[in-house]
Amino acid sequence: MTSSEDLYAISADWLRSLEVASSTGDSKLFVSHFLSDGWLRDLLCFSWDFRTLSGSEKIHGFLSEVVDGKPRLEHSGLRDFKIDDHTANAPSPFKLPGPQDIEGVQGAFTFTIVKPAALGRGFFRLTQDANGKWKALTLFTNMEDLVGYEESSADQHGLYEGRKLTWEEDVDAQFRAIEADPTVLIVGGGQSGLTSAARLRRLGIRALVIDKNARVGDSWRQRYPSLKLHTPAYQSSMLYSPYPTNFPNYIPKGKLANFIDSYAVNQELCIWHSSSLVSNPVYDSSSARWTVEVQRGDRKVFVHPKYLVLATGSGSPYTPTWNGMDEFQGALYHSDFHKDAEQFRGKRVVVVGAGNAGADICQDFVAHGATEVTMVQRSATCVITSTTAEKTHFKLPLPDSAPIEEVDFHNNSMPLALLLQLNIAGWTQHMKMLDKEFHDDLRKAGFNLTWELSPGSGEVGLDGFLFTRQASGTMIDIGCGKLIIEGKVKIKQGQEISHFDKDGIAFKDGSKLSADVIVIATGNEPIMKTARALLGNEITDRLVPQEVMGLDSEGEINQTYRPSGHPGLWFASGAFLFSRFFSKRLGLQILARELGIA
Repeated sequence: MTSSEDLYAISADWLRSLEVASSTGDSKLFVSHFLSDGWLRDLLCFSWDFRTLSGSEKIHGFLSEVVDGKPRLEHSGLRDFKIDDHTANAPSPFKLPGPQDIEGVQGAFTFTIVKPAALGRGFFRLTQDANGKWKALTLFTNMEDLVGYEESSADQHGLYEGRKLTWEEDVDAQFRAIEADPTVLIVGGGQSGLTSAARLRRLGIRALVIDKNARVGDSWRQRYPSLKLHTPAYQSSMLYSPYPTNFPNYIPKGKLANFIDSYAVNQELCIWHSSSLVSNPVYDSSSARWTVEVQRGDRKVFVHPKYLVLATGSGSPYTPTWNGMDEFQGALYHSDFHKDAEQFRGKRVVVVGAGNAGADICQDFVAHGATEVTMVQRSATCVITSTTAEKTHFKLPLPDSAPIEEVDFHNNSMPLALLLQLNIAGWTQHMKMLDKEFHDDLRKAGFNLTWELSPGSGEVGLDGFLFTRQASGTMIDIGCGKLIIEGKVKIKQGQEISHFDKDGIAFKDGSKLSADVIVIATGNEPIMKTARALLGNEITDRLVPQEVMGLDSEGEINQTYRPSGHPGLWFASGAFLFSRFFSKRLGLQILARELGIA
């Protein structure tokens, strides 16, 4: 099975048989191509939503559901299956971790969809069953484009081929058309909002972005000076626009802010700066349009988009309340407002919180000469070193020369729930072994570690915290761990805070930490709380589920880039790699609604 010819033959035989089942609408035959505990992940091919089904019975039930008088499999009409052997995702061997390694053949394929008329791309992972037959462990089906409305690859500007407008005149005309009648209004000009706007533009959809800041990138630029990305540059690139090859692997926040600023210009995105919602938007079901009042600088403007996309980031700062906080006589603020550790040189610092932000800020205070830095760890933290994260999470599953779009496709072909199962089955244990000495030293310093979301639920590791808690409770270590081990950052762990007083923090065991500065690094409020403030109760109460991000019962991300439960309302959120890939799915759903086919 090692030769490329064998890999291709196995893939081609299985795919040819699968197409017969699909083109004839035979759900039972189609499901017979899966292992009994196999997985189907579908993005927009069989429904206008994201679905993950596990096990033959659930997959068969989904494909047999009646849509417009036909079983779903027959109604969608996937056919013309062809191995995609000219890309980095051509047939290849794979091995997945577990008590017994899972080995087999994986690869991409293309197909067409009858209803709606669309082009699709899929990915399979085949293993042999007990009888030696090749079956699907996972099958990924994904809509790529609607026929006749494919995403454009380039713009044509300038005075040539009969065009009468210069580039500046052309862009200005486009902006005026967008401002006069935006099809989509995107609230938030961070990376998710800009990525969505860039994608929609390529699909021919007019998108206007409003952002409360005076300049693109300020959401990064205004944060604490030592901030940098905790994911490598190649994984954190912007859609259509990879970073220059001489950028650092972990990009500082100022450099990132400036790049995002230039990105908005280069992608010709229409953005209103210093703009925010004045009141709750109102949706008119008869016209299928929103009425949105926007404070744009010093004037108020009404816009009437068909679609409203909330791309407001990770939520407002969350600050727990303890008695006596107003009595503390030193500096007290949330980590989101940390600006300058230098002004506290020679001071005693307490940071409440043991995640990424808390670690960064402790590191910043040590670097700037604080006399004493103590981290209060209220609950155990999932910690992985950046070196191990690069090996286990950020290492490209494909050759280094593979476009990031191929990497994103490959990564998203894996059902998230299966990935967590594999972590519990042994992959998390493997990652822990790579960091064993580091973890042992952290424990000796009094730092508490976990890889479970709750006691006894299984070691889902970093992925579980990313998918379900937006990385809350995690630390991808880029230096603070060494400071903890060396005693330069002290740990106060295992005791609940009782109250504050004028000198610092008192704990329920009677102990106390005196401080000149206290930083509350306790993360952010749920995105839905921000949404409720912007939209009001009437609209927000209609949203199902009442959660943005986190996993639903099938293992798909809640709300984000998928139907919200309210017509014309969408959410765009998540890490760079998430926005790059799912912005296309958002664009396709909006385009389909514009065409009247969804």
